[in-house]
Amino acid sequence: MSFDFPFYGHSLREITVATGGFIYTGDVVHRMLTATQYIAPLMANFDPSVSRNSTVIYFDNGTALVVQWDQVHLQDLEHLGSFTFQASLHSDGRIVFAYREIPVDVSQISSENHPVKVGLSDAFVVLNRVQQVPNVQRRTIYEYHRVELSKTSITNSSAVEITPLPTCLQASSCSSCISAQINFNCSWCDRLH
Repeated sequence: MSFDFPFYGHSLREITVATGGFIYTGDVVHRMLTATQYIAPLMANFDPSVSRNSTVIYFDNGTALVVQWDQVHLQDLEHLGSFTFQASLHSDGRIVFAYREIPVDVSQISSENHPVKVGLSDAFVVLNRVQQVPNVQRRTIYEYHRVELSKTSITNSSAVEITPLPTCLQASSCSSCISAQINFNCSWCDRLH
């Protein structure tokens, strides 16, 4: 991205757009991308190769990144019709999911072969040394927060806006942190002096 996107208190510049209806926000690519660290307007088993009209495109204007899954079909379920939806990531941390075409009730999409999710997740990665094997580290991913949106509210011509809560990480000084109206006590300033 051409801008820093604030996500769960840290800035993102690099993301991975997945054909499966989500954006992966982690920096360690692994076989369980759908488990954590995602922004998912509609994560499902989409297969853009089913139709020549299917595309996954993006546009970055410097203050927002818009990703669009356009006329994508569920794998082996082309007869259900095409889906068109977007995720917009704004430089102030807002996320907007917009849905143009949703041909079926999202809550009825099977998650047998691929997770079906609408929402956000973040996690952190811990590197641990493997005692038995020198110079080898094992990565363990710990999810610490998830937002799950109701699948039944995802319909044609609908949208969802997710606005981040303010955090003390947005403050650039002790005085701006202490004077901020963020509904919790800022105590790190006293510890620094």
